[in-house]
Amino acid sequence: MTPHDHRAAPGKPTTSPVDMGAENPDALFGFYETALGHMQAGRYLDAQICCERVLAINSSHADTLGLMGLLSHRAGQHDLAVEWMTRAIRSDPKPQYLGNLGTMLLRQERHEEALKAFDKAIQLKPDDAELWSNLGSTLLRLDRPDDALLTFEHVIKLNPQHRGAAFKIGHLLYNRKRFEEALKYFDLCDELQPDHALTLQMRALSLLGLKRLEEALVINRRAHALDPDNAETRGNMGEILRGLPNRQEEALQWYDRALEIRPDSVPVLQSKAALLIQLHRFEEAIAVNRRLCEIKPDDALTPYFIAQLQLMIGNFQDGWIGREARWNVPGLPIAYLKFSKPIWLGKQAVEGKTVLIYADEGLGDTIQFVRYVPLLAERGARVILVVQDALHPLLSGLSGVSECLPKSASQLPAFDMYCPICSLPAAFETQLDTIPSAARYLPLPDDKRVQIWQERLGPHDKLRVGFVWSGNPKHADDQNRSLPLQMLSCLLDIDATFVSLQKDPRPDDRAVLQRTDIIDLTAHLTDFVETAALVACLDLVITVDTSVAHLAGAMGCPTWILLPYVPDWRWLLDREDSPWYPTTRLFRQTEARDYGEVLDLVRHALLKLSSAR
Repeated sequence: MTPHDHRAAPGKPTTSPVDMGAENPDALFGFYETALGHMQAGRYLDAQICCERVLAINSSHADTLGLMGLLSHRAGQHDLAVEWMTRAIRSDPKPQYLGNLGTMLLRQERHEEALKAFDKAIQLKPDDAELWSNLGSTLLRLDRPDDALLTFEHVIKLNPQHRGAAFKIGHLLYNRKRFEEALKYFDLCDELQPDHALTLQMRALSLLGLKRLEEALVINRRAHALDPDNAETRGNMGEILRGLPNRQEEALQWYDRALEIRPDSVPVLQSKAALLIQLHRFEEAIAVNRRLCEIKPDDALTPYFIAQLQLMIGNFQDGWIGREARWNVPGLPIAYLKFSKPIWLGKQAVEGKTVLIYADEGLGDTIQFVRYVPLLAERGARVILVVQDALHPLLSGLSGVSECLPKSASQLPAFDMYCPICSLPAAFETQLDTIPSAARYLPLPDDKRVQIWQERLGPHDKLRVGFVWSGNPKHADDQNRSLPLQMLSCLLDIDATFVSLQKDPRPDDRAVLQRTDIIDLTAHLTDFVETAALVACLDLVITVDTSVAHLAGAMGCPTWILLPYVPDWRWLLDREDSPWYPTTRLFRQTEARDYGEVLDLVRHALLKLSSAR
């Protein structure tokens, strides 16, 4: 936003040094018109001289004061420009002056004052679309996007052809992931100004958000043709191609082309690293992430990602140490409890000491790493275990635990040191060949509870198979980890008794479940002790990567886990077994990323198991 397009020579507010006597209207008007003509012709010093002659006649001539403000603004004398325009407003509070004042205040980043100026201008001229547009831009500067959106929408009501407002509405809607609505406004911008590269870029991004990838590709190519050296458009080409079948290598090429222009582009490097992971090119992904660490040395998220990759490829030594960066990563779903006592990471002697172990990540993580508690007790430590409330009844009887408390406990007993449960592998310097891998380390539920479940299930004359087909829908990788129950229907004709272990099935799955012969007694699964008792009655658990996979594995129950092509780090790569759970078998997606192929393998193995029984 600029109030005018002319430049003035330096100057200061002028007062008349001579008493000119009675005002001469003709002379005043003539000098002002001459000043205006000089400014429009780019003769700024001449314009200033004429303005000073006007002000010598009438020091409160509003139009001339406003013109001096514009000349000062053009000269970059922003404080002076504000002073002139303020004097003009005092003389005659026109909407034009108030709008110009708002623009000048914005240049000085005096946003609140600018907001007031635009607001006053609108009160005087409420149907002026440009004033409303300037108000919206000020609200954006004040980080009030909701108010800005409403304001720009009002601009469009006043002037449906206002391209600037339409573009900003589109951008605000895009940032809210309201891609369908955003696209309509970018389409309008394209109609008002065809072949505008930035508009086409945003149209393509909106189409990408809507998963209309082929259309996005066509539009983004047009944007690239108009502005071939635009790094963002090149990077966007990579994003679009990355989502299309068999176009990942092309996507990498476009990321590299974007990096030719902006080699330190963090978003492009992050996207490239993510794509390399999808392609199982983990060493290259680690190298790209290390480059990101050089660019943003204070960002803890990238070292955390590197650690996850190190663990996935079996480099435990670097992986466990690097994973401690998680404490500095904002937004991770971990529990960070601050204690005055020192943290224990394996260095200090623990004999005779009380060590508090607390669950810092998910339910599955707690079940997986609680195996270290008995080892800590063997070193002579008195172990206090603090876990999620849902796991408290199950883990209270764990070997080596002196006291087990739920996280909801109001008070903790005294202790000497503490260790987050997910830091225990690092504290014990765990390597692939030193993973504590007992076939079963969780306490078994009592016989009476198991007998109740046996009675609920009925005769055990067939193979009993438990199913879990989806995990937490809020998990960042849920779309790759979970699958619809309908996909398991290919297994239901096998001679076996199928039992649901799925808590809170999604609406579509619930409808499918009601049409099958799968036994659903999950209403009785009130805690993990009940789930463990049910698992104890089964011959096999088939599950996606959820806490039940860890529960069944830790109980020594035969467990088949269905894994995406890029699994969680703990399942490693290219192996059917897990060093963490000896009774577990892993069924992995291939490069095709198709759970249908995985279930074909599961069906074959289940037929074989059923026949053997």
